[in-house]
Parts: sequence; structure tokens; C-alpha cells
Amino acid sequence: MRKPNFIVILADDLGYGDLGCDGGKVIRTPNLDRMAAEGVRLTDFYASANVCTPSRAGLLTGQYAIRNGLAHEVIQPADTTGLPPDAVTIPKALGEDYASALIGKWHLGHVAPHWPPMVYGFQRFYGLPYSHDMRPLALYDNAASPMTESKADFSKLTQWFFEQTVEFVEQNREQPFFVLLALTAPHIPLKPNPDDLTGSPGGDYGEVVEEIDLNVGRLLETLKALGLEEDTMVVFTSDNGPWFEGSSGPFRDRKGGSAWDGGFRVPFIARQPGTLPAGQVSHALASNLDLLPTLAAMAGAPPVQDRELDGRDLSGVLKDGADSPHEQIVLFDNAKVAAVRTPRWKYVARSYYRTYDIALDRYPLLFDMEVDPGENYSVARNHPQAAADMRARLEAARARYEPMAEAFPPHVAPASAADHPD
Repeated sequence: MRKPNFIVILADDLGYGDLGCDGGKVIRTPNLDRMAAEGVRLTDFYASANVCTPSRAGLLTGQYAIRNGLAHEVIQPADTTGLPPDAVTIPKALGEDYASALIGKWHLGHVAPHWPPMVYGFQRFYGLPYSHDMRPLALYDNAASPMTESKADFSKLTQWFFEQTVEFVEQNREQPFFVLLALTAPHIPLKPNPDDLTGSPGGDYGEVVEEIDLNVGRLLETLKALGLEEDTMVVFTSDNGPWFEGSSGPFRDRKGGSAWDGGFRVPFIARQPGTLPAGQVSHALASNLDLLPTLAAMAGAPPVQDRELDGRDLSGVLKDGADSPHEQIVLFDNAKVAAVRTPRWKYVARSYYRTYDIALDRYPLLFDMEVDPGENYSVARNHPQAAADMRARLEAARARYEPMAEAFPPHVAPASAADHPD
């Protein structure tokens, strides 16, 4: 029996409320909405960080970024650090049976030994070393040796990234493949593609999101035409919440916003006809940390044994509607534990006010996420036992994770609370 193919489409700074299937009312996303109707949608899916680099590190390794020295802010062009070369990534976990490609944005180190992405198990790389608002910037392509550099046309990046993904799929249609399609949209600068203008009511932001949606539809049709539709699980998600535009949906705050869900809660859709049920909506607690163990399990690859993972296998959630394998999700702001989320409760311990990163240990903030997903009203007084339990979970997470940061120097100069570069 053929092993499944995987395509993980990772948007950059896309908000939970930007998709119609998640309640969005402004931007038109018919193909992603159809993908959700034909697959599984998770409503309580968290990025593992509220900014780019640590979130991507978590997705690729199944470990909170603090374990790999990447919890603090994001990698800048002058930085020389990156993901440890011995990190076990999704391509490494899937093994040599899989052809693996990174198409799009890397942002996990652009200086040796953290560069190029082929260090981490990818055979194919076409994309950018970091965010497209950073300089100097080049588009890299390892189709030839040595790897070539060219100028990035921002208005064409989404189109090019999807085209390269289709080309890779066509070239590897006879063997299992994994593609991380890491888009640059809708991260600023926003440059709509003149060949795919839709007249979006969401302005330029809406244009680039609707272009993503158009290309998702084209990709799904290509898989069907190639006879790969039932062999390929396509996942769509985002690296964190929205930045200056976009919608966090009903959730509080945005990208970089300390503990609040608007920076972490992101869309998640998975579709594989014949393997995943159509139209399933799950409220199971989940994280992008779960992609590595989930894909490895679905591929029949052995579990990672030589290091502890923070992610869990979600295949039961996706296939059978099982309960979450997580008792809790820990939310970090840089290297500090900022909140803990369980299926019902969330306990918040850090927030920002102007230039201050405020510890809220004297002011217990316990939110009932079933009643108040916007995190507006603390019910610590109403539920003292739950507050005590959640406080204990927070302290245990601090004791477990925060000392890990001491093994790694910060890779960027400390930033103010209002400065969250990406």
C-alpha cells in the first residue's frame, strides 16, 4: 500500500477570522471553505509561538522553540544563529522513502551550519531565507548546483511558490512526498498579483488572501487530475495570528500579543478524501507541534526516540474524531511562559501595556474558554479550585521550560514590548 503524501500550506500572519469557514465575513475563500467541507477543521488549533521563527521551529521539530534556542523574537538578517543542525525535522522523521521540499520562506537560520534548508532533510528548496520585509533579500533555487540567487518579485511570490509545488508533485508522483509550502502572504509588504486580482472587499490584504485561496483550488484540482487526491493529505494553517491587518476573529489581540489567543489561535484544515471524514469539525485542543508526530504516524514511520517531543499524534482526532491527546497547551512569549490552556480553562500570566511586558502573578486571570473565548472576564473568584489548578500548571511549566533558555544566548538584541519584528 502506498504511503500517504503530505502538503502543508503555511500562511504567514493569516488570522483565524480571515477564512469564511472560521466565521470570516469580508474576505472570500470559497476553495478553503470547500476544503474544510470536504475534510476536517480544528477550531482550537494553536501556533506554538506568536511570531514567526519560534512558531516555524515548533512546527518542523514537534518541540517548543525554547528547546532549540529559538524562543526569543525572530532571526534578523545580521544574526548567525538558527535551528540546531541535529534537530529532528518532519523530513528526517518521515525518512528516506519521502521526497521532501521546502517551497517558500525558511526563517530558521541563513548562515552555515544552519543553512541551507537541505541540512534539515529537504532535497528541494525554492524560496527566501527569511521574511520578505528584510534586507538583503534574494530568492534561492537549488534546482541547479550551485544554488542560484535571483530577485524576488513580491507580487509573484504566491504564484511562483504554488507553481514550484505543483512541479515538485508532478516530478515525484510515483513516490511518497512531503512539501512544506511556506507562503509569504499575507505578511507585509502586501503586493497583489496583477494576474490574479479579485476585487476583494478586504483591500490589498484581502487580495493576497484570495489569491492564496485561488491557488489552493488549483492545487487540489491538480492533485485530482494526477490521480493523487486520495493519496495526499493537504493541510492549511498559519504561523501565528494577524499583524497590522487581518482578523483575529472572536479572539483577543494579534500577532506578538503576549498570552492572548489572537496571536496564537490559527486556522487548521486537513483534507484527504477516503482517509479523513468530510465536514468534520473538532474542538480538540491541538498545536502545530503535533504535525511531526501526526505525519510520522500516518506514514508508518517510527516515533522519535532520542529526544522528547512536545507535540502529540493527532491522527485519531483527524480520522475518528477522538479527544485531544493534550491535557494542556503552553503558550510562550519569547522565553517566558505566558499562559496555559486546557480544554475548558486558560490561565494568563503575562501581557503588554505600552512599553511594558507585565507579569500578572498578583492578578489572577482565569478564563472559561467555553463561555468567554474572547478572554474578557476573569472568573478566578468564581472558580477558585480551577484557578489554583491552572496556577499550579503554569508554575510547573515555568519550572520545566524556562531554564532551557539559559543554554542558548539570545540571537537578537532585546526588543521593547512594542517591537515585534518579523
